[in-house]
Amino acid sequence: MIRSLDRSLPIALGVQLRGLIEYGVACGELKRGERLPSVRGLAAQLGVAPMTVAQVFKELQIAGVIRSEPGRGSFVAGDVTTDGPYGRFAARVRTLTEEAAVLGIGRSELAAMIEGMPLRPNASSEPRLKLTFVGNYEEATASYVAAIRAELPGADAITGITLDQLAADPRVLAAARSSDLLLTVANRAGDLRRLIGRQPPIQILSFIPSERTRRQLAELDPRTRLGLVSTLPEFLPIMKAGVGRFAPHIPNVGASLLDDSALDKFLAQFDVIVLATGAEAVMDRLPSSARAIEYRHTPDPLDIDRVLKPLLEQLRAQPSHVRAVAS
Repeated sequence: MIRSLDRSLPIALGVQLRGLIEYGVACGELKRGERLPSVRGLAAQLGVAPMTVAQVFKELQIAGVIRSEPGRGSFVAGDVTTDGPYGRFAARVRTLTEEAAVLGIGRSELAAMIEGMPLRPNASSEPRLKLTFVGNYEEATASYVAAIRAELPGADAITGITLDQLAADPRVLAAARSSDLLLTVANRAGDLRRLIGRQPPIQILSFIPSERTRRQLAELDPRTRLGLVSTLPEFLPIMKAGVGRFAPHIPNVGASLLDDSALDKFLAQFDVIVLATGAEAVMDRLPSSARAIEYRHTPDPLDIDRVLKPLLEQLRAQPSHVRAVAS
């Protein structure tokens, strides 16, 4: 949950708050359906004006990251796939989870039970689904697609495109619309829906820092002078918090933005630079004595097991003509 803002960062507090919520959702730190504090409660907790929190909530609601329920408060938005058979399936999953809880069956045990169920006969003849992952950066998107493909059984086809490619090329847009399912990160789902239209369905995936990133940060010498660089100001707060979690033995961590006019002076102070995905241009400006670590994320395998795989089975069970109409 959101505990504090980092006043040492060169980022406006409202931008920080938006980033902590927006990327907290994308990275799975804020869960689907989780209730957010009230505007006044969060403002008091963080030491900012209620108007600042209210504006951030409004922006995130427009973006589809959170939703507001009159009389109940604000919540992390659920999956974009809420209409038709997908919504009914999600409701059935929620009911199943609630029934399991009554019986004392936890989520991990329920997931293991589902995973252990035998596949339908003639699994090899099951329909091959067409999946498309829509990301922000081309190279990172390709990496995410490879990670998802490695987690999925069978011969379903998955390709990757960026949101910019989708917006710029009608052929890419048409190909995406022919998919059985679109995958994306939570904070880009609203933009994707506006571009793609009502169909095909969209499934949000949560992301976690990659194993390599976690290992590299954990292995740093405590005396390392560590600096962070991000392209997006709103990502810097959660990035710094994540680095602090995986490298708690580093007492002081600096942070800057890629477009900072004093970036070269900033880089000269550090032994290791942790760069956000999308900030690869900083590599050409590193001092010869410094090395870089990319703060790379990867799709959460638990989210793939608990959310994506059951949804694919639901899609696969639909008659082909229904899928064709949906997409």
